[in-house]
Amino acid sequence: MQINTIHQIIQSSQAELQSLLNLDKTVAKHEIQILIQHVLKVDRAWLIAHENEKLQPDINNTLQTLFNRRLKGEPIAYILGYREFYGLLLKVSPATLIPRPDTETLVEAALSKIPTQINQQDIGQKLSILDLGTGTGAIALAIAKNRPRASIFALDASQAALNIAIENAKHLAIHNVQFISSDWFNAFTGQKFDFIVSNPPYIEENDAHLQQGDLRFEPIAALASGHDGLNDIRQIVTQAPKYLNINGWLMLEHGYNQADAVAALLKQAGFSDISHALDLSGIKRVTMGQFNP
Repeated sequence: MQINTIHQIIQSSQAELQSLLNLDKTVAKHEIQILIQHVLKVDRAWLIAHENEKLQPDINNTLQTLFNRRLKGEPIAYILGYREFYGLLLKVSPATLIPRPDTETLVEAALSKIPTQINQQDIGQKLSILDLGTGTGAIALAIAKNRPRASIFALDASQAALNIAIENAKHLAIHNVQFISSDWFNAFTGQKFDFIVSNPPYIEENDAHLQQGDLRFEPIAALASGHDGLNDIRQIVTQAPKYLNINGWLMLEHGYNQADAVAALLKQAGFSDISHALDLSGIKRVTMGQFNP
């Protein structure tokens, strides 16, 4: 990457990303633009208006270092240290999964069921929501931001991930989330919730995609779950009825081909009103059921 104009840097870098990482042309251009904006601390409009400017040598060197990391396959989110999710700017690290647009489907499904005005029969009583395997806190924080009168409990077995989630909550000034260290439900005894939401590991442990693209850099424990990818989902579905209030909801994100299997697990566990929510590609990405024994 020579010290050329911004336009020339974008063109040459885009070609390298396409060649080495097999990225789509548009995606490759977007990624190099994001890196330049990050280094220069400017927005996209500024970048477009100043494409004929040259970068200072020190700026160019910094950009080259970040670009080399991307050429080796490291995800853009880890290079920048943040990712936007449901309108929230979240810190990420290799200790957490990178929040993805598909997971916004789970947030939308939850918000569609959670009333905007929560009626409190008793002073201090709030509708309670449990986020299993919170990672960066993306799901919990997005729900909490949009339902500030609800009480959110976000747990993760990874303390490193919880530290990131806590930092995100502080940075976003979201105060109605409590973060808990727990391997699924282990930290709870007798407590019940109105909603349980989760984006658990759901990739088959031998899936070749785990060795490709961004997944190579993400924590395997947060991705893979047994030979069919459903081990953690089975555990959650089996245990969830003990932790749900009557008429409470369990909502799970899952793989593109797992909707029927998850629906069958929910039915077997006694859930009713089982339905699905579609992601941006029209795929059944979330399956949910109501606990009404």
